Amino acid sequence: MTIMGSDAVGRSVSLTARALRDVAHLDWSVPAADLEWSCYDTAVHVAGDFTGYAAQLTGRATGAYVPFDISADPGTTPSGLIDVIEATGGLLSAAVAVTPPEVRAWHPCGMAGPDGFAAMGVVETLLHTHDILNGLGVHDWEPDADLCEQVLDRLFPHVPRTAAPWPALLWATGRAGLPGLPRRRVWRWYSEPVAAGRVVLCEISPNVAADLHAGGTGGFAWAEDGPGEGTRFAAGMVATARDEGTYRPGWGAYAIVRTRDRRAIGGMGFHAAPDAEGHAEVGYDLVPSARGNGYATDALNGLTAWAFGQPGVSALHASVDEDNAPSHGVVGRAGFERTGSTEDGGVRYTLPAPRA
Repeated sequence: MTIMGSDAVGRSVSLTARALRDVAHLDWSVPAADLEWSCYDTAVHVAGDFTGYAAQLTGRATGAYVPFDISADPGTTPSGLIDVIEATGGLLSAAVAVTPPEVRAWHPCGMAGPDGFAAMGVVETLLHTHDILNGLGVHDWEPDADLCEQVLDRLFPHVPRTAAPWPALLWATGRAGLPGLPRRRVWRWYSEPVAAGRVVLCEISPNVAADLHAGGTGGFAWAEDGPGEGTRFAAGMVATARDEGTYRPGWGAYAIVRTRDRRAIGGMGFHAAPDAEGHAEVGYDLVPSARGNGYATDALNGLTAWAFGQPGVSALHASVDEDNAPSHGVVGRAGFERTGSTEDGGVRYTLPAPRA
C-alpha cells in the first residue's frame, strides 16, 4: 500500500490552482459536471474538505466530524476561491506533516491515519477540479498519472488496473465507464482496508450493500461468476441493520478482493456485532472459480486478526455444514476448533481471543 504524505497534497493543490486560474474569468454559477452543486459551491466544498480533514487529525476526532463548517465571504470571486483552496490545502498538508503515523481519526469510510487523509484530500481536489472544469466546458484536463496511481493504490484496492490511472480513477468514483466495466451506480473508497495475504477485505457499507442486495455490483469488479447468492444475502443483512438502527461499522460484510487482478471473488464477515460477552459469528461465500486456492483461508486469517484487534472481543464462532469438507478445512487452518453441533446438524467452531 502506498503511503501518501504532505507532498502529495501540495502537488494536487498546485495542479488544481493552475487549472482553475485558467477559467477564473468564467461564470462559476453553472453546475459542476453531474453534481448538484455549482462550480462555485464545489470549490467551497473542496476547501471545506481540506479544513475538515485537517481538523480530524489535529483534533484526534474518533466518533464524528469536528462540528464546524466554512464558507466564502459574500462577493468572493472565483480567483478568491482559488486562494481559499490553496490556503486550506496548506492547512491539510501541514496537519499531515506533523501528525504521527500511528494516529487514527474518524471518517465515514473508516478510521484513517495522516496518509489516509492525505490521499482523501488528493482525491477531493483532483475529482472536483475535473467536475468544475467540465461544468465550464473544459474536458481535456488530466492530472499527473503517478499521483492518480498513488491514490488508486492507497484508497481503491478493489479497482482493476485495466486502464490508465486517470480514467481508472474516474471509473472508481462513478464518473465514467471503462471497456467491460460500466459506470458505477455506487462507489466508495477504503481508508484502511484489511490486508489479508493475497486478498484484501473491503467493507460492504450500507449503500453498497443495498445495491448488491438489489442485484447490482456494489461498485466492485467481480469475477465472471460473482457475486454469489450468499454475498447478496449478507449484503441484505447489512442494509436491514442500517434500516433498523443496529448497524455497526466494521461488523458486517466485506468483499474479498483478489490482489493480483483486483477482482472481487466473494464475501466474508460477521452476522452481527459482538454480543455482551464479546462473541461474534463469522461466515463467508466464495465464487466457484476462486475456490481451492486458499483465498478463503487468507481472508479468514485477516478478518480474525482485525476482530481481535477491536476492544472487548473474546471469541469468534463459525457454523459449517457437516458435509462441507472445504469449509471445515478453511476454519481449521484459521485456528478454529470444533465445539459442538448446530440445531440443523452442522458443526460449531470457536476461536478464542489470543491471550494477552
